[in-house]
Amino acid sequence: MKKLIACMLMLCPFAVMAQTGKVYDNLTVNSKILKSERKYAIYLPPDYESSGRSYPILYLLHGAGDDQTGWVQFGEVLNITDKAIREGTATPMIIVMPDANTGRRGYFNDIKGDWNYEDFFFFELVPFVEKKYKVKSDKRFRAIAGLSMGGGGSFIYALHHPEMFSSACPLSAATGYLNLDAAKAALTKATPGLADSTISNYYNKYSVLPLMEAMPDAQKKAVRWFMDVGDDDFLYEGNGLVHNLMRKKDIPHEYRVRDGAHNWTYWRASLPVVLEFVSQSFHQY
Repeated sequence: MKKLIACMLMLCPFAVMAQTGKVYDNLTVNSKILKSERKYAIYLPPDYESSGRSYPILYLLHGAGDDQTGWVQFGEVLNITDKAIREGTATPMIIVMPDANTGRRGYFNDIKGDWNYEDFFFFELVPFVEKKYKVKSDKRFRAIAGLSMGGGGSFIYALHHPEMFSSACPLSAATGYLNLDAAKAALTKATPGLADSTISNYYNKYSVLPLMEAMPDAQKKAVRWFMDVGDDDFLYEGNGLVHNLMRKKDIPHEYRVRDGAHNWTYWRASLPVVLEFVSQSFHQY
């Protein structure tokens, strides 16, 4: 009997080590706003099925050209998150990865008003997910992150709704048009006939620089910011300008520039840092 107990005790650490989370990458939610079924992927932590607890949640956004499977297939979200939880650098959390690459590409409402993805995200996806799964739905337990186009989505969503997110982590982010002239040139080429006022309003709503410039003092500490970009990334300029503006306006944030480019090798290395950063809010830093 003593030998049996000893063997069981020896095997316990390996049983714990063997626990893994689960990823489902072909789930759907019906959207009345977008008039279609929208796909999403989800990571559930190792003890999700067996525990009676609720979990904090991270919305993790993919980049242009990928879909809801990007972070699963190329970002290795399952292995990286399991490892971070196992090592204690991240708290067990739910990670939701929506698809923003079918129908039209992007996380924003269209300038013409006929494809309102941002409205879908806040009015349909978030309520659906946070009702279906065991989620702690307070601001303190909700975070957002993303890469490239999804980094831009992370910026905009947290800036539009600072009351919803405790942390935001834009990685190699597309920060939007760097000035109004650039917005006018690009938007009039893509959609001729737009009024100047329409372009100006869209620029002010969906470009990071004017949103940061307009941030009221009362909101400067509403969201914990972590920004990460490679020194060889083609989006380096926009991220640097946002960082400089945030310093000028005394908006607290962490800004990292590492060796690397705009690729999955870089983002896989960023993900563990993101998980640790958002967990600091979930733990009450």
